[in-house]
Amino acid sequence: MLKLSQYGVEINGQVRRVYVHVQALIQNDLRIVPTPPEDRVDTRLYQMFFVWFTVNANILQFSAGSVGPVVYGLGMRESLLTILVTDILSSAIPAYLAVFGPKLGTRAMVLSRFSWGYYGAAIPSILNVISMEGYLILNCILGGQTLASVSDHLSPTLGIVIIALVSFAITFCGYKVVHLYEMVCWIPNIITFIVMLAVGGKNLINTPLSTGDAASASSILSFGAVVAASVISWSTVTPDYGVYHDSKVSTARLFTYTYLGFLSGNLIGHLMGAAFAAGAPSVPSWSEGLSNGSSIGGLIGATLSPCGNFGKFLTVLLALTVPSPSSVTMYTTCTSFMTISRLFAKIPRILLAMASTAVLIPVAIVGANSFYATAVDVLNMIGYWMAPYSAIILAEHWFYRKITFGAYNVKNWDNPRRLPLGAAAIFVFLASFGIIVPCMSQVWYTGPIAKAGTGDIGMVTSFIFAMLVYPALRTLEGVITTRWRGVDS
Repeated sequence: MLKLSQYGVEINGQVRRVYVHVQALIQNDLRIVPTPPEDRVDTRLYQMFFVWFTVNANILQFSAGSVGPVVYGLGMRESLLTILVTDILSSAIPAYLAVFGPKLGTRAMVLSRFSWGYYGAAIPSILNVISMEGYLILNCILGGQTLASVSDHLSPTLGIVIIALVSFAITFCGYKVVHLYEMVCWIPNIITFIVMLAVGGKNLINTPLSTGDAASASSILSFGAVVAASVISWSTVTPDYGVYHDSKVSTARLFTYTYLGFLSGNLIGHLMGAAFAAGAPSVPSWSEGLSNGSSIGGLIGATLSPCGNFGKFLTVLLALTVPSPSSVTMYTTCTSFMTISRLFAKIPRILLAMASTAVLIPVAIVGANSFYATAVDVLNMIGYWMAPYSAIILAEHWFYRKITFGAYNVKNWDNPRRLPLGAAAIFVFLASFGIIVPCMSQVWYTGPIAKAGTGDIGMVTSFIFAMLVYPALRTLEGVITTRWRGVDS
């Protein structure tokens, strides 16, 4: 039955208001309140594969893979083996955290409150806003450079602006449009990578497997840290994109779909980047396109140049798929900002997206002049805090909540007195930097342990430290809060 009402069109007794989408953009609590079980019924689990396959099988992960040959001087063999091992291990972390979206209906930063406490969760929320903005900057630099590589009349600056605005437009459309976009956005990427292999394969075959010098453990581990950071950085994003999926599906199935998306997408992006960067010194046109390690887009454009206009067309398509990770990241930037405090939750999401875009464009334009220095710094700094953060969330679930999703009283998500104090999480997180600093290796600082030849092992050691120490302190915190409040949170 269809009839008109004063609010819109009434269909079968239900009012469909024409301004629902606009309301959703303005009423931001809809974006951070946990999704109730009755709304978590989407059975299209294949979306969880395609979203994470798409955001990783692109030029951002291509650039991360290229760091091995370009920055650390590794040969093709060392780079590819490092990538293979690192991707197999690190993809499990964001994939497992993705399970929390369907099971609890919570975004990542809301989930943090069940270990960090209401006020303590502001720490990872703030760090996540900063980190996601850094990720957006890298995406826009890559997209801008790739667009600029097809024409002398298009500058990287204009390309950055175009990519940023397209990312903003997709984010504006919301959760469902992002999912739909990610379902198809991988197609031009894979086609372009296949053509690159077909055109440049003969040069890759002739590329030496090693640089001739024995690769140091320090270089391999430091490169592994960059690769791992590019994967683990999604840990604070994956729960956000499953909050409407079927909550009754087994954890194993949810994990498998997401893990396979991460692993296959990352392997394609990382391995392609390492292979073509390793081959660039042997091919003058590739080396010129790479511009002394400052333009991934130039390398891609040079690789596809034998295809003429078709190659330029593919390069443009590849650049225009950069919003696939950017839109996902910008969406999470907005929701993370809302979880910092109730005051920020009142700001319309569209305004937050506009502010994010306004910040990233000028910073990306400046950072484009030294892409690799910017990329390594951003990825490593994200990895340094996300490693102990992920360990705390996982340890909370595995050891304190006994791998039981029913142990989370989600209805208390916004009640400070019904949430943990967060003292254990905050202490372990801060203490982990006592491990990270001596183990880190950056251009601007190298810790004594890293200097001794270990390379950058800050992420690995901090993850292990947090995983070992947090359960005991969290148990103690639970006893104290139970006696104090009379209830276990």
